[in-house]
Amino acid sequence: MNKIFSIPAAIVASILAMTGSGSALAQTELRWGHVYEPQSPYHEWAEWAARTFEERTDGRYAIEVFPSSSLGKQTDLAEGLELGTVDIIYDGQFFAGRRYGPMAIGSAPFMFRDFAHWQAYRDSKLFQDLSAGYTEATGDDIAGLVYYGQRHVTSNTEIKVPADMEGMKIRVPNASLYKMFPEAVGANATPMAFAEVYLALQQGVVDAQENPLPTIKFKKFHEVQDYITLTGHITDALLTIVAGRISDSMSEEDYATLMAVLKEAAAGASKDIRNSELELVKWFRDQGITVNEVDRAPFRAAVAENLNGPEATWDRETFDRLQALE
Repeated sequence: MNKIFSIPAAIVASILAMTGSGSALAQTELRWGHVYEPQSPYHEWAEWAARTFEERTDGRYAIEVFPSSSLGKQTDLAEGLELGTVDIIYDGQFFAGRRYGPMAIGSAPFMFRDFAHWQAYRDSKLFQDLSAGYTEATGDDIAGLVYYGQRHVTSNTEIKVPADMEGMKIRVPNASLYKMFPEAVGANATPMAFAEVYLALQQGVVDAQENPLPTIKFKKFHEVQDYITLTGHITDALLTIVAGRISDSMSEEDYATLMAVLKEAAAGASKDIRNSELELVKWFRDQGITVNEVDRAPFRAAVAENLNGPEATWDRETFDRLQALE
Protein backbone atom coordinates (compact mmCIF):
# COMPACT_ATOMS: atom_id res chain seq x y z
CA MET A 1 0.00 0.00 0.00
CA ASN A 2 2.80 2.39 0.87
CA LYS A 3 4.35 1.81 -2.53
CA ILE A 4 1.09 2.61 -4.35
CA PHE A 5 0.67 6.02 -2.67
CA SER A 6 4.32 7.05 -2.90
CA ILE A 7 4.06 7.96 -6.60
CA PRO A 8 1.34 10.61 -6.42
CA ALA A 9 2.90 12.01 -3.24
CA ALA A 10 6.18 12.44 -5.07
CA ILE A 11 4.42 14.15 -7.97
CA VAL A 12 2.65 16.56 -5.61
CA ALA A 13 5.89 17.31 -3.82
CA SER A 14 7.62 17.99 -7.13
CA ILE A 15 4.88 20.38 -8.27
CA LEU A 16 4.93 22.29 -4.99
CA ALA A 17 8.71 22.53 -5.09
CA MET A 18 8.60 24.04 -8.57
CA THR A 19 5.64 26.40 -8.14
CA GLY A 20 5.24 27.03 -4.43
CA SER A 21 2.49 26.17 -2.00
CA GLY A 22 -1.15 25.76 -2.95
CA SER A 23 -2.07 29.11 -1.41
CA ALA A 24 0.64 30.87 -3.42
CA LEU A 25 -0.77 29.40 -6.61
CA ALA A 26 -4.10 31.10 -5.92
CA GLN A 27 -2.66 34.51 -5.01
CA THR A 28 -3.08 37.46 -7.37
CA GLU A 29 -0.55 40.28 -7.08
CA LEU A 30 -1.35 43.93 -7.76
CA ARG A 31 1.28 46.58 -8.51
CA TRP A 32 1.15 49.97 -6.79
CA GLY A 33 3.54 52.57 -8.18
CA HIS A 34 4.28 56.04 -6.88
CA VAL A 35 7.00 58.72 -6.99
CA TYR A 36 7.49 59.28 -3.24
CA GLU A 37 10.35 58.15 -1.02
CA PRO A 38 10.17 54.98 1.11
CA GLN A 39 10.38 57.08 4.29
CA SER A 40 7.30 59.13 3.38
CA PRO A 41 3.86 58.55 4.93
CA TYR A 42 2.55 57.90 1.42
CA HIS A 43 4.75 54.84 1.06
CA GLU A 44 4.40 53.69 4.65
CA TRP A 45 0.61 53.69 4.40
CA ALA A 46 0.71 52.02 1.00
CA GLU A 47 2.71 49.22 2.60
CA TRP A 48 0.16 49.08 5.43
CA ALA A 49 -2.61 48.78 2.85
CA ALA A 50 -0.74 45.95 1.11
CA ARG A 51 -0.40 43.97 4.34
CA THR A 52 -3.97 44.66 5.42
CA PHE A 53 -5.55 43.77 2.09
CA GLU A 54 -3.67 40.47 1.99
CA GLU A 55 -4.85 39.67 5.52
CA ARG A 56 -8.47 40.62 4.86
CA THR A 57 -8.63 38.48 1.71
CA ASP A 58 -7.02 35.48 3.44
CA GLY A 59 -3.99 35.67 1.17
CA ARG A 60 -5.90 35.59 -2.12
CA TYR A 61 -4.37 38.94 -3.06
CA ALA A 62 -1.06 40.68 -2.50
CA ILE A 63 0.03 44.21 -3.36
CA GLU A 64 3.64 45.04 -4.19
CA VAL A 65 4.45 48.72 -3.71
CA PHE A 66 7.06 50.41 -5.91
CA PRO A 67 8.24 53.79 -4.49
CA SER A 68 10.61 56.47 -5.80
CA SER A 69 9.48 56.40 -9.45
CA SER A 70 10.79 52.85 -9.85
CA LEU A 71 7.92 52.14 -12.25
CA GLY A 72 8.29 55.51 -13.98
CA LYS A 73 7.54 59.20 -13.58
CA GLN A 74 4.06 60.44 -12.72
CA THR A 75 2.98 60.61 -16.35
CA ASP A 76 4.28 57.07 -16.91
CA LEU A 77 2.28 55.79 -13.97
CA ALA A 78 -0.93 57.41 -15.20
CA GLU A 79 -0.40 55.82 -18.61
CA GLY A 80 0.40 52.53 -16.90
CA LEU A 81 -3.17 52.30 -15.57
CA GLU A 82 -4.32 51.96 -19.18
CA LEU A 83 -1.39 49.88 -20.39
CA GLY A 84 -1.70 47.37 -17.54
CA THR A 85 1.81 47.95 -16.17
CA VAL A 86 0.48 49.30 -12.87
CA ASP A 87 -2.79 48.75 -10.98
CA ILE A 88 -2.83 51.46 -8.28
CA ILE A 89 -1.21 54.91 -8.24
CA TYR A 90 -1.15 58.21 -6.40
CA ASP A 91 -1.92 61.09 -8.74
CA GLY A 92 -2.15 64.83 -8.22
CA GLN A 93 -5.56 66.42 -8.67
CA PHE A 94 -4.33 68.77 -11.38
CA PHE A 95 -2.86 65.90 -13.37
CA ALA A 96 -6.01 63.82 -12.88
CA GLY A 97 -7.82 66.88 -14.21
CA ARG A 98 -6.16 66.33 -17.57
CA ARG A 99 -8.32 63.22 -17.86
CA TYR A 100 -11.42 64.74 -16.23
CA GLY A 101 -11.30 68.52 -15.93
CA PRO A 102 -13.43 69.19 -12.82
CA MET A 103 -11.19 66.98 -10.66
CA ALA A 104 -8.45 69.63 -10.83
CA ILE A 105 -10.42 72.10 -8.70
CA GLY A 106 -8.76 70.91 -5.48
CA SER A 107 -5.36 72.08 -6.73
CA ALA A 108 -6.39 75.66 -7.44
CA PRO A 109 -4.95 78.43 -5.23
CA PHE A 110 -7.00 79.56 -2.24
CA MET A 111 -9.77 77.12 -3.13
CA PHE A 112 -9.91 76.05 0.54
CA ARG A 113 -10.22 78.33 3.55
CA ASP A 114 -8.33 75.99 5.87
CA PHE A 115 -7.74 72.32 6.70
CA ALA A 116 -11.27 71.87 8.06
CA HIS A 117 -12.68 73.10 4.74
CA TRP A 118 -10.49 70.56 2.91
CA GLN A 119 -11.76 67.77 5.21
CA ALA A 120 -15.33 68.81 4.48
CA TYR A 121 -14.59 68.53 0.77
CA ARG A 122 -12.99 65.11 1.16
CA ASP A 123 -16.08 63.81 2.96
CA SER A 124 -18.63 65.60 0.77
CA LYS A 125 -21.20 64.60 -1.80
CA LEU A 126 -19.36 66.95 -4.14
CA PHE A 127 -16.19 64.86 -3.98
CA GLN A 128 -18.26 61.71 -4.50
CA ASP A 129 -19.86 63.29 -7.58
CA LEU A 130 -16.50 64.35 -8.99
CA SER A 131 -15.09 60.87 -8.36
CA ALA A 132 -18.05 59.33 -10.19
CA GLY A 133 -17.48 61.71 -13.08
CA TYR A 134 -13.82 60.74 -13.19
CA THR A 135 -14.76 57.05 -13.31
CA GLU A 136 -17.25 57.65 -16.09
CA ALA A 137 -14.65 59.59 -18.11
CA THR A 138 -11.69 57.26 -17.56
CA GLY A 139 -12.97 53.88 -16.42
CA ASP A 140 -10.72 54.07 -13.34
CA ASP A 141 -11.86 54.40 -9.72
CA ILE A 142 -10.83 56.90 -7.04
CA ALA A 143 -10.38 55.13 -3.71
CA GLY A 144 -9.27 58.02 -1.53
CA LEU A 145 -8.01 61.58 -1.16
CA VAL A 146 -4.67 61.92 0.63
CA TYR A 147 -3.70 65.22 2.24
CA TYR A 148 -0.44 66.60 0.83
CA GLY A 149 -0.26 69.80 2.85
CA GLN A 150 -0.58 73.54 2.50
CA ARG A 151 1.94 74.96 0.06
CA HIS A 152 4.10 77.83 1.39
CA VAL A 153 6.82 79.99 -0.15
CA THR A 154 10.51 79.79 0.78
CA SER A 155 12.80 82.63 -0.28
CA ASN A 156 15.93 84.58 0.54
CA THR A 157 14.07 87.88 0.83
CA GLU A 158 11.27 88.56 3.28
CA ILE A 159 7.67 88.43 2.07
CA LYS A 160 4.93 90.22 3.99
CA VAL A 161 2.56 91.46 1.27
CA PRO A 162 1.95 90.46 -2.37
CA ALA A 163 4.08 93.35 -3.66
CA ASP A 164 7.14 91.73 -2.03
CA MET A 165 6.89 88.90 -4.55
CA GLU A 166 6.91 91.16 -7.62
CA GLY A 167 9.69 90.09 -10.02
CA MET A 168 10.69 87.15 -7.81
CA LYS A 169 11.78 84.09 -9.80
CA ILE A 170 9.95 81.23 -8.14
CA ARG A 171 10.12 77.56 -9.08
CA VAL A 172 6.76 75.86 -9.58
CA PRO A 173 5.61 72.52 -11.03
CA ASN A 174 4.94 72.67 -14.75
CA ALA A 175 1.19 73.09 -14.43
CA SER A 176 -1.05 76.08 -15.02
CA LEU A 177 -2.78 76.01 -11.61
CA TYR A 178 0.59 76.13 -9.83
CA LYS A 179 1.61 79.15 -11.92
CA MET A 180 -1.62 81.01 -11.17
CA PHE A 181 -0.71 82.33 -7.71
CA PRO A 182 2.81 83.61 -8.40
CA GLU A 183 1.75 85.21 -11.67
CA ALA A 184 -1.18 86.93 -9.95
CA VAL A 185 1.20 88.64 -7.50
CA GLY A 186 3.71 89.63 -10.19
CA ALA A 187 6.31 86.91 -9.61
CA ASN A 188 8.07 85.07 -12.41
CA ALA A 189 6.76 81.50 -12.27
CA THR A 190 9.57 79.17 -13.38
CA PRO A 191 8.70 75.52 -14.10
CA MET A 192 11.51 73.16 -13.17
CA ALA A 193 11.99 69.45 -12.48
CA PHE A 194 11.69 68.73 -8.76
CA ALA A 195 15.08 67.01 -8.62
CA GLU A 196 16.78 70.22 -9.80
CA VAL A 197 15.27 72.61 -7.25
CA TYR A 198 17.82 72.38 -4.41
CA LEU A 199 20.78 73.15 -6.67
CA ALA A 200 18.86 75.90 -8.46
CA LEU A 201 18.13 77.59 -5.13
CA GLN A 202 21.70 77.13 -3.95
CA GLN A 203 23.12 78.67 -7.15
CA GLY A 204 20.56 81.47 -7.36
CA VAL A 205 19.01 80.24 -10.61
CA VAL A 206 15.66 80.82 -8.90
CA ASP A 207 14.94 83.03 -5.89
CA ALA A 208 12.21 80.96 -4.28
CA GLN A 209 10.09 77.83 -4.40
CA GLU A 210 6.80 76.67 -2.88
CA ASN A 211 5.91 73.39 -1.18
CA PRO A 212 4.32 72.04 2.02
CA LEU A 213 6.44 72.15 5.19
CA PRO A 214 7.09 68.36 5.31
CA THR A 215 8.44 68.52 1.74
CA ILE A 216 10.58 71.57 2.53
CA LYS A 217 12.15 69.68 5.40
CA PHE A 218 12.63 66.40 3.57
CA LYS A 219 14.23 68.10 0.57
CA LYS A 220 16.28 70.37 2.87
CA PHE A 221 15.29 73.54 1.06
CA HIS A 222 15.68 75.39 4.36
CA GLU A 223 19.44 74.88 4.03
CA VAL A 224 19.51 77.27 1.07
CA GLN A 225 16.60 79.60 1.93
CA ASP A 226 16.33 82.09 4.79
CA TYR A 227 12.58 82.65 4.97
CA ILE A 228 9.43 80.56 4.98
CA THR A 229 6.26 82.56 4.39
CA LEU A 230 3.06 80.77 5.41
CA THR A 231 1.01 81.77 2.39
CA GLY A 232 -0.94 78.49 2.42
CA HIS A 233 -1.86 79.34 -1.15
CA ILE A 234 -2.75 75.78 -2.18
CA THR A 235 -4.16 73.09 0.10
CA ASP A 236 -2.97 70.15 -1.94
CA ALA A 237 -3.85 66.47 -2.02
CA LEU A 238 -3.24 63.24 -3.90
CA LEU A 239 -5.80 60.84 -5.32
CA THR A 240 -5.46 57.09 -4.84
CA ILE A 241 -6.56 55.66 -8.18
CA VAL A 242 -7.31 52.03 -9.08
CA ALA A 243 -7.31 50.80 -12.68
CA GLY A 244 -10.84 50.01 -13.86
CA ARG A 245 -9.94 46.51 -15.02
CA ILE A 246 -9.25 45.47 -11.40
CA SER A 247 -12.93 45.53 -10.44
CA ASP A 248 -13.65 43.15 -13.32
CA SER A 249 -11.09 40.64 -12.07
CA MET A 250 -12.35 40.46 -8.45
CA SER A 251 -15.50 39.47 -6.68
CA GLU A 252 -17.63 42.40 -5.50
CA GLU A 253 -16.72 41.57 -1.91
CA ASP A 254 -12.96 41.56 -2.52
CA TYR A 255 -13.11 44.78 -4.52
CA ALA A 256 -15.14 46.47 -1.78
CA THR A 257 -12.46 45.32 0.68
CA LEU A 258 -9.71 46.80 -1.50
CA MET A 259 -11.47 50.15 -1.76
CA ALA A 260 -12.14 50.24 1.99
CA VAL A 261 -8.49 49.48 2.80
CA LEU A 262 -7.24 52.17 0.42
CA LYS A 263 -9.60 54.71 1.95
CA GLU A 264 -8.31 53.82 5.43
CA ALA A 265 -4.74 54.20 4.22
CA ALA A 266 -5.55 57.62 2.74
CA ALA A 267 -6.96 58.73 6.09
CA GLY A 268 -3.90 57.43 7.95
CA ALA A 269 -1.41 59.17 5.65
CA SER A 270 -3.45 62.38 5.80
CA LYS A 271 -3.34 62.38 9.59
CA ASP A 272 0.42 61.85 9.65
CA ILE A 273 1.05 64.63 7.15
CA ARG A 274 -1.21 67.04 9.02
CA ASN A 275 0.48 66.29 12.36
CA SER A 276 3.90 66.81 10.80
CA GLU A 277 2.77 70.08 9.26
CA LEU A 278 1.61 71.41 12.63
CA GLU A 279 4.88 70.51 14.36
CA LEU A 280 7.24 71.87 11.73
CA VAL A 281 6.75 75.61 12.24
CA LYS A 282 8.50 75.36 15.61
CA TRP A 283 11.09 72.96 14.20
CA PHE A 284 12.09 75.35 11.43
CA ARG A 285 12.29 78.25 13.86
CA ASP A 286 14.52 76.13 16.10
CA GLN A 287 16.83 75.72 13.10
CA GLY A 288 17.16 79.49 12.81
CA ILE A 289 14.81 79.91 9.86
CA THR A 290 12.50 82.92 9.90
CA VAL A 291 8.93 81.63 9.56
CA ASN A 292 6.48 84.45 8.89
CA GLU A 293 2.73 84.30 9.27
CA VAL A 294 1.02 86.75 6.93
CA ASP A 295 -2.44 88.12 6.31
CA ARG A 296 -3.54 85.82 3.50
CA ALA A 297 -6.48 87.99 2.42
CA PRO A 298 -4.47 90.25 0.05
CA PHE A 299 -2.81 87.22 -1.54
CA ARG A 300 -6.19 85.55 -1.96
CA ALA A 301 -7.68 88.71 -3.45
CA ALA A 302 -4.95 88.85 -6.08
CA VAL A 303 -5.95 85.41 -7.35
CA ALA A 304 -9.73 85.51 -6.86
CA GLU A 305 -10.78 86.66 -10.34
CA ASN A 306 -8.74 83.86 -11.95
CA LEU A 307 -10.46 81.00 -10.13
CA ASN A 308 -13.28 80.93 -12.65
CA GLY A 309 -11.24 82.28 -15.53
CA PRO A 310 -9.69 80.65 -18.62
CA GLU A 311 -7.59 78.19 -16.60
CA ALA A 312 -10.61 76.77 -14.77
CA THR A 313 -11.54 73.27 -15.91
CA TRP A 314 -14.64 73.23 -13.68
CA ASP A 315 -17.92 75.10 -13.94
CA ARG A 316 -19.24 77.80 -11.64
CA GLU A 317 -21.73 75.43 -9.99
CA THR A 318 -18.90 73.12 -8.87
CA PHE A 319 -16.94 76.10 -7.54
CA ASP A 320 -19.95 77.40 -5.62
CA ARG A 321 -20.70 73.98 -4.14
CA LEU A 322 -17.13 73.70 -2.86
CA GLN A 323 -17.15 77.19 -1.37
CA ALA A 324 -20.44 76.49 0.40
CA LEU A 325 -19.00 73.49 2.30
CA GLU A 326 -18.55 73.92 6.03
